Amino acid sequence: MDVTNEGKQVSMRARVQAFGGFLTNMVLPNIGAFIAWGIATALFIPTGWFPNESLNELVGPTVSYLLPLLLAYTGGRMIGGQRGAVLGTIGTIGLIIGADIPMFMGAMIMGPLGGWVMKKTDNFLDGKIPAGFEMVVNNFSIGIIGFILMCLSYLIVGPTIQSANQLVTNAIEALVSTGFLPLLSLVNEPAKVLFLNNVIDQGVYYPLGMQQTLEAGKSIYFMVASNPGPGLGLLLAYSFFGKKAAKRTAPGAIIIHFFGGIHEMYFPYVLMKPITILSMIAGGMAGTLTFQLLNVGLVAGPSPGSIFSYLALTPRGNFFGVIAGVVIATAVSFLVTAVILKADKTVDDDDSFEESVQKSKSMKSEGKELLNKDSGQAVNAVAANLNKVSFACDAGMGSSAMGATTFKKKLQKAGITDIEVKNYRIEDVPKDSDMVVVHQDLEERTRNAHPKMKIVTLKNYLQDPAIDELVNEIVEAKTKE
Repeated sequence: MDVTNEGKQVSMRARVQAFGGFLTNMVLPNIGAFIAWGIATALFIPTGWFPNESLNELVGPTVSYLLPLLLAYTGGRMIGGQRGAVLGTIGTIGLIIGADIPMFMGAMIMGPLGGWVMKKTDNFLDGKIPAGFEMVVNNFSIGIIGFILMCLSYLIVGPTIQSANQLVTNAIEALVSTGFLPLLSLVNEPAKVLFLNNVIDQGVYYPLGMQQTLEAGKSIYFMVASNPGPGLGLLLAYSFFGKKAAKRTAPGAIIIHFFGGIHEMYFPYVLMKPITILSMIAGGMAGTLTFQLLNVGLVAGPSPGSIFSYLALTPRGNFFGVIAGVVIATAVSFLVTAVILKADKTVDDDDSFEESVQKSKSMKSEGKELLNKDSGQAVNAVAANLNKVSFACDAGMGSSAMGATTFKKKLQKAGITDIEVKNYRIEDVPKDSDMVVVHQDLEERTRNAHPKMKIVTLKNYLQDPAIDELVNEIVEAKTKE
């Protein structure tokens, strides 16, 4: 178990992770609206299941107005509260009206920008408003600044974002036209196991996918990074050819990954044998190539990346190709991983996750320091006074929720019920938490957000010696009270 609260210079990877987490938390609350639009698209467009000329009129305005405005409102509120949400939305309507493409990227810029401007304005006005004039100043400050942002976004920001969007679209379309789209897996798969997948999905592929769906009724961009097939193949190979702990835990991870859509479940298995990233890349390439050859796509972003989400968002006539892409990605990943595992002659008596992951640290962009000799005393001191333990992850929902549930059950089994255990997004961890538990790859980002908080790092949210060690320390400390 690694516990630390020391401050260090923040690396680029931690900053990118934090940026991806911010994007995720802007998109995640609005996923239901995206799915509703996807269902309407799958059903009512001319090539849909039940073509309907009248109801098809819902599709265009929803993707052009509702979805970007929801993103802008959420982003503005995350930074500037309710007033920031309103200002971010006002600025975004200028982008929407001035552009001829869905302004998802613009909304994810203008919303937070509006929130930031509102926050700075309110801080400047704080204590300077004469008594009785608060409502007038507050309302006119939003109105005047909103008017300026709306005009600027219409005249300058919108065209700039549209040009940038066109450059990205042209680059990716060039990959599609030349048949090189599968090469994106060279970037996608390593990024995923380093917890950078949200930057790629929410920042690039989803906006492009929504734009393409409006034109073609479906998009392959939703599938180039979210295909559950490569992860399934890897976990199946570990289930058959893995050793001890890896073999025992892989079947359970399959259920959560493939059906629950939490892809983080397979990350530790890649990290413990870094060469298996080749399996993920090969599987991702094979799946994307299959999708491309069979000309299939989804109608919205599958979030979470469950097979159920894939099937629910598959338009008419695309089921064979979508399923084929998942199956082929699974098969390729399974075969490559099986060869790697069978060829591995490493002798490992207990084959624990901890020893295997230690060997995998060479693939990471940044090393992790081991617990120093005095940290054990520090942990015991904290354990004796624990009242609130927070599990955290990128989005605060998937892996951290499972980790919190597992930890809480272990405490209850030990007869300890007076410790509050909850899961959060890293930046949302309450300041009164006695300890925050995160995956080791998110340690630096957590330390940056909470420099004075005790941090416990794990290699696996579900089964990690650090969890049992922490429980034992708590039980021992509580017994001595």
